[in-house]
Amino acid sequence: MATVTRSRRAAIQREAAQIRMRCQRRQHTLEQTVTAIRTVLPEVSALEAWRFALGWSRADTVAQIAGLYLADGLLPPGLSESMLCRWEHDPDEWPGPEYTVMLCRIYAARPEQLGLHRAVEPPWGYRTIRYGQPEHAAYGPGPREGMQPMTTAAGLPAVRESLHLALLAHPDGSPLAAEMAEAAVEHYALNYSKHPPQVLFNEVRDVRHLLTPLTTGGSSEPATELQRQVGWLSALLGNLAFHLDDTSGARTHLAAAAAYGERVGDQRLVAWAWGAQSMIARTIGRHEAAVEHAERGIAAAPAGLVRAQLHAWALLPALARQGRGDEADQALTVALSELESDREGSTPGRFGFDEPELALHQAEAHLALGRTEQARTRAQASADACPAGTPGWAAATLVLAQTEATTRPDDAAQRAIDILERIPPQRLRSTTRARLTHLDQLLPDQTIHSAADLNERLRALPAAIDAHGQALSN
Repeated sequence: MATVTRSRRAAIQREAAQIRMRCQRRQHTLEQTVTAIRTVLPEVSALEAWRFALGWSRADTVAQIAGLYLADGLLPPGLSESMLCRWEHDPDEWPGPEYTVMLCRIYAARPEQLGLHRAVEPPWGYRTIRYGQPEHAAYGPGPREGMQPMTTAAGLPAVRESLHLALLAHPDGSPLAAEMAEAAVEHYALNYSKHPPQVLFNEVRDVRHLLTPLTTGGSSEPATELQRQVGWLSALLGNLAFHLDDTSGARTHLAAAAAYGERVGDQRLVAWAWGAQSMIARTIGRHEAAVEHAERGIAAAPAGLVRAQLHAWALLPALARQGRGDEADQALTVALSELESDREGSTPGRFGFDEPELALHQAEAHLALGRTEQARTRAQASADACPAGTPGWAAATLVLAQTEATTRPDDAAQRAIDILERIPPQRLRSTTRARLTHLDQLLPDQTIHSAADLNERLRALPAAIDAHGQALSN
Protein backbone atom coordinates (compact mmCIF):
# COMPACT_ATOMS: atom_id res chain seq x y z
CA MET A 1 0.00 0.00 0.00
CA ALA A 2 1.52 3.29 -1.09
CA THR A 3 2.21 5.72 1.73
CA VAL A 4 0.40 9.06 1.47
CA THR A 5 1.29 11.90 3.80
CA ARG A 6 -1.37 13.37 6.02
CA SER A 7 -1.14 16.73 4.24
CA ARG A 8 -1.58 15.07 0.84
CA ARG A 9 -4.54 13.07 2.13
CA ALA A 10 -6.18 16.28 3.37
CA ALA A 11 -5.53 17.94 0.01
CA ILE A 12 -7.13 14.98 -1.80
CA GLN A 13 -10.23 15.23 0.38
CA ARG A 14 -10.56 18.96 -0.23
CA GLU A 15 -10.15 18.62 -3.99
CA ALA A 16 -12.62 15.73 -4.12
CA ALA A 17 -15.16 17.85 -2.20
CA GLN A 18 -14.72 20.70 -4.69
CA ILE A 19 -15.19 18.33 -7.64
CA ARG A 20 -18.33 16.92 -6.02
CA MET A 21 -19.83 20.39 -5.57
CA ARG A 22 -19.09 21.32 -9.20
CA CYS A 23 -20.70 18.11 -10.41
CA GLN A 24 -23.78 18.67 -8.27
CA ARG A 25 -24.24 22.17 -9.65
CA ARG A 26 -24.14 20.65 -13.12
CA GLN A 27 -26.62 17.95 -12.00
CA HIS A 28 -24.23 15.12 -12.83
CA THR A 29 -25.13 11.60 -11.81
CA LEU A 30 -23.22 9.98 -8.99
CA GLU A 31 -21.35 7.76 -11.45
CA GLN A 32 -20.27 10.81 -13.47
CA THR A 33 -19.04 12.42 -10.26
CA VAL A 34 -16.98 9.33 -9.42
CA THR A 35 -15.44 9.44 -12.91
CA ALA A 36 -14.59 13.12 -12.54
CA ILE A 37 -12.92 12.53 -9.17
CA ARG A 38 -10.82 9.62 -10.45
CA THR A 39 -9.84 11.52 -13.58
CA VAL A 40 -8.41 14.42 -11.59
CA LEU A 41 -7.18 12.25 -8.69
CA PRO A 42 -5.99 8.96 -10.21
CA GLU A 43 -4.52 7.81 -6.88
CA VAL A 44 -8.05 7.55 -5.45
CA SER A 45 -9.52 4.03 -5.64
CA ALA A 46 -13.00 3.38 -6.99
CA LEU A 47 -14.29 2.50 -3.51
CA GLU A 48 -12.93 5.69 -1.98
CA ALA A 49 -14.10 7.80 -4.94
CA TRP A 50 -17.65 6.57 -4.46
CA ARG A 51 -17.56 7.66 -0.83
CA PHE A 52 -16.10 11.03 -1.80
CA ALA A 53 -18.84 11.48 -4.41
CA LEU A 54 -21.46 11.06 -1.70
CA GLY A 55 -19.61 13.42 0.63
CA TRP A 56 -19.36 10.79 3.34
CA SER A 57 -16.64 10.29 5.91
CA ARG A 58 -15.52 6.76 6.78
CA ALA A 59 -17.47 7.11 10.01
CA ASP A 60 -20.59 7.82 7.93
CA THR A 61 -20.07 4.63 5.89
CA VAL A 62 -19.51 2.51 8.99
CA ALA A 63 -22.65 3.98 10.60
CA GLN A 64 -24.74 3.37 7.48
CA ILE A 65 -23.67 -0.28 7.32
CA ALA A 66 -24.45 -0.73 11.01
CA GLY A 67 -27.87 0.75 10.33
CA LEU A 68 -28.51 -1.77 7.56
CA TYR A 69 -27.72 -4.66 9.88
CA LEU A 70 -30.10 -3.26 12.50
CA ALA A 71 -32.82 -2.75 9.87
CA ASP A 72 -32.39 -6.41 8.89
CA GLY A 73 -32.84 -7.45 12.52
CA LEU A 74 -29.17 -8.33 12.96
CA LEU A 75 -26.50 -7.12 15.37
CA PRO A 76 -23.98 -4.79 13.67
CA PRO A 77 -20.58 -6.41 13.04
CA GLY A 78 -17.25 -5.06 14.17
CA LEU A 79 -16.57 -2.97 11.07
CA SER A 80 -14.14 -0.13 11.80
CA GLU A 81 -12.88 2.91 9.93
CA SER A 82 -9.39 1.36 9.77
CA MET A 83 -10.80 -1.72 8.00
CA LEU A 84 -12.54 0.49 5.46
CA CYS A 85 -9.33 2.49 5.02
CA ARG A 86 -7.42 -0.70 4.14
CA TRP A 87 -10.07 -1.76 1.62
CA GLU A 88 -9.87 1.67 -0.02
CA HIS A 89 -6.07 1.90 -0.20
CA ASP A 90 -4.50 -1.56 -0.15
CA PRO A 91 -4.98 -3.56 -3.38
CA ASP A 92 -4.35 -6.77 -1.45
CA GLU A 93 -7.08 -6.08 1.10
CA TRP A 94 -10.63 -7.09 0.15
CA PRO A 95 -13.88 -7.08 2.09
CA GLY A 96 -15.61 -10.42 2.34
CA PRO A 97 -18.76 -11.15 0.31
CA GLU A 98 -21.10 -10.02 3.10
CA TYR A 99 -19.40 -6.66 3.56
CA THR A 100 -19.26 -6.23 -0.21
CA VAL A 101 -23.02 -6.68 -0.42
CA MET A 102 -23.51 -4.12 2.35
CA LEU A 103 -21.20 -1.61 0.65
CA CYS A 104 -23.16 -2.04 -2.57
CA ARG A 105 -26.42 -1.52 -0.74
CA ILE A 106 -25.46 1.72 1.00
CA TYR A 107 -23.78 3.15 -2.12
CA ALA A 108 -26.53 1.80 -4.46
CA ALA A 109 -23.79 0.56 -6.78
CA ARG A 110 -22.65 -2.65 -8.44
CA PRO A 111 -19.53 -4.41 -7.15
CA GLU A 112 -17.60 -3.66 -10.33
CA GLN A 113 -18.38 0.06 -9.93
CA LEU A 114 -16.78 -0.07 -6.49
CA GLY A 115 -13.81 -2.09 -7.72
CA LEU A 116 -15.02 -5.08 -5.69
CA HIS A 117 -16.09 -7.41 -8.49
CA ARG A 118 -13.50 -10.00 -7.42
CA ALA A 119 -14.97 -10.13 -3.91
CA VAL A 120 -18.33 -11.68 -4.82
CA GLU A 121 -19.67 -14.27 -7.18
CA PRO A 122 -22.44 -13.67 -9.74
CA PRO A 123 -25.21 -12.74 -9.72
CA TRP A 124 -24.20 -10.10 -7.13
CA GLY A 125 -21.58 -8.68 -9.45
CA TYR A 126 -24.00 -7.87 -12.22
CA ARG A 127 -26.81 -5.88 -10.67
CA THR A 128 -27.32 -3.02 -8.30
CA ILE A 129 -28.11 -4.17 -4.78
CA ARG A 130 -30.87 -1.89 -3.52
CA TYR A 131 -32.91 -3.57 -0.82
CA GLY A 132 -32.83 -1.62 2.43
CA GLN A 133 -30.71 1.21 1.06
CA PRO A 134 -31.06 4.63 2.67
CA GLU A 135 -32.68 7.43 0.71
CA HIS A 136 -30.10 9.87 -0.74
CA ALA A 137 -32.68 12.38 -1.93
CA ALA A 138 -30.41 15.28 -0.97
CA TYR A 139 -27.99 14.42 -3.76
CA GLY A 140 -28.79 16.88 -6.52
CA PRO A 141 -32.32 18.08 -7.30
CA GLY A 142 -33.97 14.68 -6.88
CA PRO A 143 -33.36 10.99 -6.27
CA ARG A 144 -30.31 9.49 -7.89
CA GLU A 145 -30.77 8.05 -11.34
CA GLY A 146 -32.41 4.64 -11.22
CA MET A 147 -33.26 4.78 -7.52
CA GLN A 148 -36.68 4.16 -6.02
CA PRO A 149 -36.57 6.26 -2.84
CA MET A 150 -38.02 4.65 0.26
CA THR A 151 -40.50 6.83 2.11
CA THR A 152 -43.24 6.56 4.70
CA ALA A 153 -45.14 9.66 3.54
CA ALA A 154 -48.05 7.60 2.20
CA GLY A 155 -48.45 6.07 5.64
CA LEU A 156 -49.48 9.37 7.23
CA PRO A 157 -52.96 9.75 5.70
CA ALA A 158 -53.47 6.00 6.04
CA VAL A 159 -53.08 6.23 9.83
CA ARG A 160 -55.57 9.08 9.98
CA GLU A 161 -58.04 7.24 7.74
CA SER A 162 -57.88 4.07 9.84
CA LEU A 163 -58.48 6.05 13.01
CA HIS A 164 -61.41 7.80 11.33
CA LEU A 165 -62.94 4.44 10.41
CA ALA A 166 -62.65 3.27 14.01
CA LEU A 167 -64.39 6.42 15.22
CA LEU A 168 -67.20 5.92 12.70
CA ALA A 169 -67.73 2.45 14.14
CA HIS A 170 -67.65 3.79 17.72
CA PRO A 171 -68.83 7.43 17.47
CA ASP A 172 -69.09 7.77 21.25
CA GLY A 173 -65.56 6.54 21.85
CA SER A 174 -64.41 3.15 23.06
CA PRO A 175 -61.31 1.42 24.40
CA LEU A 176 -60.48 0.52 20.79
CA ALA A 177 -60.60 4.17 19.71
CA ALA A 178 -58.35 5.14 22.61
CA GLU A 179 -55.93 2.37 21.75
CA MET A 180 -55.79 3.45 18.10
CA ALA A 181 -55.25 7.06 19.13
CA GLU A 182 -52.30 5.96 21.25
CA ALA A 183 -50.91 3.99 18.31
CA ALA A 184 -51.24 7.07 16.07
CA VAL A 185 -49.32 9.22 18.58
CA GLU A 186 -46.61 6.57 18.78
CA HIS A 187 -46.39 6.43 14.97
CA TYR A 188 -45.97 10.20 14.68
CA ALA A 189 -43.41 10.33 17.49
CA LEU A 190 -41.28 7.50 16.13
CA ASN A 191 -41.40 8.81 12.54
CA TYR A 192 -41.12 12.49 13.45
CA SER A 193 -37.84 13.06 11.60
CA LYS A 194 -38.89 11.24 8.44
CA HIS A 195 -41.27 13.95 7.27
CA PRO A 196 -41.04 17.67 6.53
CA PRO A 197 -42.45 19.50 9.58
CA GLN A 198 -45.35 21.09 7.66
CA VAL A 199 -46.53 17.73 6.26
CA LEU A 200 -46.55 16.11 9.70
CA PHE A 201 -48.10 19.19 11.31
CA ASN A 202 -51.14 18.98 9.03
CA GLU A 203 -51.67 15.28 9.75
CA VAL A 204 -51.32 15.63 13.52
CA ARG A 205 -53.71 18.60 13.55
CA ASP A 206 -56.32 16.66 11.55
CA VAL A 207 -56.10 13.68 13.89
CA ARG A 208 -56.45 15.89 16.96
CA HIS A 209 -59.52 17.46 15.33
CA LEU A 210 -61.02 13.99 14.91
CA LEU A 211 -60.50 13.12 18.57
CA THR A 212 -61.46 16.40 20.23
CA PRO A 213 -65.27 15.83 20.19
CA LEU A 214 -64.78 12.56 22.10
CA THR A 215 -62.89 14.16 24.99
CA THR A 216 -66.09 15.51 26.55
CA GLY A 217 -67.30 12.09 27.67
CA GLY A 218 -66.82 12.77 31.35
CA SER A 219 -64.50 10.69 33.51
CA SER A 220 -64.94 7.35 31.75
CA GLU A 221 -61.75 5.46 31.11
CA PRO A 222 -61.91 5.76 27.28
CA ALA A 223 -62.61 9.51 27.52
CA THR A 224 -59.70 10.01 29.91
CA GLU A 225 -57.37 8.07 27.64
CA LEU A 226 -58.50 10.08 24.61
CA GLN A 227 -57.81 13.28 26.55
CA ARG A 228 -54.30 11.99 27.24
CA GLN A 229 -53.68 11.37 23.54
CA VAL A 230 -55.06 14.81 22.62
CA GLY A 231 -52.50 16.19 25.06
CA TRP A 232 -49.66 14.31 23.41
CA LEU A 233 -50.87 15.39 19.95
CA SER A 234 -50.83 18.98 21.21
CA ALA A 235 -47.24 18.44 22.39
CA LEU A 236 -46.32 17.21 18.91
CA LEU A 237 -48.00 20.26 17.34
CA GLY A 238 -46.02 22.50 19.67
CA ASN A 239 -42.73 20.92 18.67
CA LEU A 240 -43.66 21.02 14.98
CA ALA A 241 -44.70 24.68 15.19
CA PHE A 242 -41.34 25.43 16.81
CA HIS A 243 -39.52 23.69 13.96
CA LEU A 244 -41.56 25.82 11.56
CA ASP A 245 -40.37 28.95 13.41
CA ASP A 246 -43.82 29.69 14.84
CA THR A 247 -42.82 30.24 18.46
CA SER A 248 -46.08 31.84 19.63
CA GLY A 249 -48.12 29.02 18.11
CA ALA A 250 -45.74 26.50 19.67
CA ARG A 251 -46.22 28.01 23.12
CA THR A 252 -50.01 27.82 22.74
CA HIS A 253 -49.96 24.15 21.70
CA LEU A 254 -47.60 23.26 24.53
CA ALA A 255 -49.75 25.05 27.08
CA ALA A 256 -52.67 22.90 25.91
CA ALA A 257 -50.49 19.80 26.24
CA ALA A 258 -49.53 20.68 29.82
CA ALA A 259 -53.17 21.39 30.70
CA TYR A 260 -54.32 18.01 29.42
CA GLY A 261 -51.40 16.31 31.16
CA GLU A 262 -52.41 17.84 34.46
CA ARG A 263 -56.07 16.97 33.85
CA VAL A 264 -55.40 13.25 33.36
CA GLY A 265 -52.45 13.01 35.76
CA ASP A 266 -49.82 12.29 33.12
CA GLN A 267 -46.70 13.75 34.76
CA ARG A 268 -44.45 12.76 31.89
CA LEU A 269 -46.55 14.82 29.49
CA VAL A 270 -46.56 17.79 31.88
CA ALA A 271 -42.79 17.59 32.32
CA TRP A 272 -42.11 17.29 28.59
CA ALA A 273 -44.41 20.20 27.72
CA TRP A 274 -42.64 22.49 30.19
CA GLY A 275 -39.26 21.30 28.94
CA ALA A 276 -40.29 22.29 25.42
CA GLN A 277 -41.52 25.66 26.71
CA SER A 278 -38.05 26.15 28.25
CA MET A 279 -36.43 25.33 24.91
CA ILE A 280 -38.57 27.95 23.15
CA ALA A 281 -37.92 30.61 25.80
CA ARG A 282 -34.19 29.98 25.51
CA THR A 283 -34.35 30.27 21.72
CA ILE A 284 -36.01 33.70 21.84
CA GLY A 285 -33.62 34.98 24.50
CA ARG A 286 -35.92 34.76 27.55
CA HIS A 287 -33.33 32.98 29.69
CA GLU A 288 -34.92 33.62 33.09
CA ALA A 289 -38.21 32.21 31.81
CA ALA A 290 -36.30 29.27 30.33
CA VAL A 291 -34.92 28.40 33.77
CA GLU A 292 -38.35 28.79 35.39
CA HIS A 293 -40.01 26.55 32.80
CA ALA A 294 -37.26 23.96 33.17
CA GLU A 295 -37.64 23.90 36.95
CA ARG A 296 -41.41 23.55 36.62
CA GLY A 297 -40.91 20.60 34.29
CA ILE A 298 -38.40 18.99 36.66
CA ALA A 299 -40.86 19.32 39.53
CA ALA A 300 -43.35 17.23 37.54
CA ALA A 301 -40.86 14.78 36.01
CA PRO A 302 -40.86 11.15 37.14
CA ALA A 303 -37.51 9.87 38.34
CA GLY A 304 -35.10 8.31 35.87
CA LEU A 305 -35.05 9.02 32.16
CA VAL A 306 -37.65 11.82 32.13
CA ARG A 307 -35.91 13.74 34.91
CA ALA A 308 -32.56 13.20 33.18
CA GLN A 309 -34.06 14.62 29.99
CA LEU A 310 -35.43 17.71 31.74
CA HIS A 311 -32.09 18.46 33.42
CA ALA A 312 -30.06 17.99 30.23
CA TRP A 313 -32.46 19.33 27.59
CA ALA A 314 -34.02 22.22 29.50
CA LEU A 315 -32.15 23.28 32.64
CA LEU A 316 -28.54 22.69 31.55
CA PRO A 317 -28.62 24.88 28.40
CA ALA A 318 -30.76 27.54 30.08
CA LEU A 319 -28.21 27.94 32.89
CA ALA A 320 -25.31 27.83 30.45
CA ARG A 321 -26.79 30.67 28.40
CA GLN A 322 -26.78 32.77 31.56
CA GLY A 323 -23.14 31.93 32.25
CA ARG A 324 -24.02 30.03 35.44
CA GLY A 325 -21.33 27.41 34.95
CA ASP A 326 -21.34 25.78 38.38
CA GLU A 327 -25.12 25.36 38.37
CA ALA A 328 -25.00 24.06 34.80
CA ASP A 329 -22.42 21.47 35.85
CA GLN A 330 -24.69 20.45 38.72
CA ALA A 331 -27.64 20.04 36.33
CA LEU A 332 -25.49 17.82 34.14
CA THR A 333 -24.42 15.75 37.16
CA VAL A 334 -28.05 15.16 38.08
CA ALA A 335 -28.90 14.25 34.49
CA LEU A 336 -26.13 11.67 34.36
CA SER A 337 -27.13 10.26 37.74
CA GLU A 338 -30.79 9.94 36.73
CA LEU A 339 -29.79 8.37 33.44
CA GLU A 340 -27.57 5.89 35.25
CA SER A 341 -30.44 4.92 37.55
CA ASP A 342 -32.72 4.12 34.62
CA ARG A 343 -32.20 0.55 33.49
CA GLU A 344 -33.35 1.13 29.92
CA GLY A 345 -31.18 4.24 29.53
CA SER A 346 -32.91 5.56 26.39
CA THR A 347 -36.28 5.85 24.69
CA PRO A 348 -36.77 6.27 20.93
CA GLY A 349 -38.96 8.86 19.26
CA ARG A 350 -39.69 12.56 19.53
CA PHE A 351 -40.54 12.34 23.24
CA GLY A 352 -37.58 10.08 24.05
CA PHE A 353 -34.03 10.72 25.17
CA ASP A 354 -30.73 9.00 24.44
CA GLU A 355 -26.94 9.37 24.61
CA PRO A 356 -26.51 11.30 21.31
CA GLU A 357 -29.06 13.90 22.46
CA LEU A 358 -27.37 14.17 25.85
CA ALA A 359 -24.02 14.71 24.14
CA LEU A 360 -25.56 17.44 21.95
CA HIS A 361 -26.92 19.34 24.94
CA GLN A 362 -23.56 18.99 26.70
CA ALA A 363 -21.78 20.36 23.64
CA GLU A 364 -24.05 23.39 23.36
CA ALA A 365 -23.74 24.12 27.07
CA HIS A 366 -19.94 23.89 26.95
CA LEU A 367 -19.91 26.16 23.91
CA ALA A 368 -22.10 28.76 25.65
CA LEU A 369 -19.70 28.66 28.63
CA GLY A 370 -16.63 29.12 26.42
CA ARG A 371 -15.34 25.56 26.85
CA THR A 372 -14.52 25.03 23.20
CA GLU A 373 -12.51 21.81 23.45
CA GLN A 374 -15.10 20.10 25.62
CA ALA A 375 -17.83 21.28 23.25
CA ARG A 376 -15.92 19.88 20.28
CA THR A 377 -15.48 16.48 21.91
CA ARG A 378 -19.14 16.10 22.85
CA ALA A 379 -20.42 17.45 19.51
CA GLN A 380 -18.23 14.96 17.65
CA ALA A 381 -19.54 12.13 19.83
CA SER A 382 -23.13 13.15 19.12
CA ALA A 383 -22.58 13.50 15.37
CA ASP A 384 -20.80 10.13 15.18
CA ALA A 385 -23.73 8.42 16.92
CA CYS A 386 -26.39 9.83 14.56
CA PRO A 387 -27.10 8.59 11.01
CA ALA A 388 -25.89 11.12 8.47
CA GLY A 389 -28.62 13.33 7.07
CA THR A 390 -30.85 13.20 10.15
CA PRO A 391 -31.82 16.31 12.15
CA GLY A 392 -29.79 15.12 15.15
CA TRP A 393 -26.71 14.68 12.97
CA ALA A 394 -27.21 18.13 11.46
CA ALA A 395 -27.53 19.76 14.89
CA ALA A 396 -24.40 18.09 16.25
CA THR A 397 -22.43 18.77 13.07
CA LEU A 398 -23.27 22.47 13.20
CA VAL A 399 -22.29 22.72 16.87
CA LEU A 400 -19.02 21.01 15.92
CA ALA A 401 -18.59 23.52 13.10
CA GLN A 402 -19.11 26.40 15.53
CA THR A 403 -16.17 25.13 17.60
CA GLU A 404 -14.02 25.29 14.43
CA ALA A 405 -15.28 28.63 13.09
CA THR A 406 -12.29 30.73 14.17
CA THR A 407 -9.48 28.17 14.06
CA ARG A 408 -10.53 26.05 11.06
CA PRO A 409 -13.07 28.15 9.16
CA ASP A 410 -12.73 26.19 5.93
CA ASP A 411 -13.59 22.91 7.67
CA ALA A 412 -16.46 24.59 9.51
CA ALA A 413 -17.96 25.97 6.31
CA GLN A 414 -17.54 22.63 4.52
CA ARG A 415 -19.50 20.90 7.28
CA ALA A 416 -22.38 23.34 6.80
CA ILE A 417 -22.27 22.95 3.03
CA ASP A 418 -22.39 19.19 3.47
CA ILE A 419 -25.63 19.57 5.45
CA LEU A 420 -27.18 21.73 2.73
CA GLU A 421 -26.19 19.14 0.14
CA ARG A 422 -27.68 16.23 2.08
CA ILE A 423 -30.90 17.72 3.46
CA PRO A 424 -33.48 19.27 1.08
CA PRO A 425 -34.71 22.76 2.05
CA GLN A 426 -38.21 21.56 2.98
CA ARG A 427 -36.70 19.22 5.56
CA LEU A 428 -34.53 21.86 7.24
CA ARG A 429 -35.91 22.67 10.66
CA SER A 430 -35.93 26.23 11.94
CA THR A 431 -33.30 25.20 14.50
CA THR A 432 -31.01 23.96 11.73
CA ARG A 433 -31.53 27.17 9.76
CA ALA A 434 -30.75 29.23 12.88
CA ARG A 435 -27.54 27.26 13.52
CA LEU A 436 -26.50 27.69 9.88
CA THR A 437 -27.06 31.45 10.07
CA HIS A 438 -25.16 31.69 13.36
CA LEU A 439 -22.23 29.77 11.91
CA ASP A 440 -22.18 32.05 8.85
CA GLN A 441 -21.91 35.03 11.21
CA LEU A 442 -19.07 33.39 13.17
CA LEU A 443 -16.85 32.75 10.14
CA PRO A 444 -14.12 35.41 10.08
CA ASP A 445 -14.56 36.74 6.56
CA GLN A 446 -15.71 35.85 3.07
CA THR A 447 -12.21 35.59 1.56
CA ILE A 448 -12.26 31.85 2.29
CA HIS A 449 -13.84 30.18 -0.71
CA SER A 450 -15.95 27.72 1.27
CA ALA A 451 -17.21 30.49 3.59
CA ALA A 452 -18.24 32.58 0.59
CA ASP A 453 -19.92 29.53 -0.93
CA LEU A 454 -21.86 28.92 2.29
CA ASN A 455 -22.95 32.54 2.48
CA GLU A 456 -24.19 32.41 -1.10
CA ARG A 457 -26.11 29.18 -0.48
CA LEU A 458 -27.78 30.56 2.62
CA ARG A 459 -28.87 33.71 0.78
CA ALA A 460 -30.36 31.52 -1.96
CA LEU A 461 -32.10 29.20 0.51
CA PRO A 462 -35.88 29.50 0.14
CA ALA A 463 -37.87 30.46 3.21
CA ALA A 464 -39.61 27.62 5.02
CA ILE A 465 -42.85 29.62 4.94
CA ASP A 466 -43.36 32.23 2.21
CA ALA A 467 -45.09 35.63 2.48
CA HIS A 468 -48.44 33.97 1.68
CA GLY A 469 -48.13 31.46 4.49
CA GLN A 470 -47.34 28.57 2.16
CA ALA A 471 -44.79 25.98 3.30
CA LEU A 472 -42.20 24.44 1.01
CA SER A 473 -43.71 21.44 -0.74
CA ASN A 474 -42.53 17.94 0.09
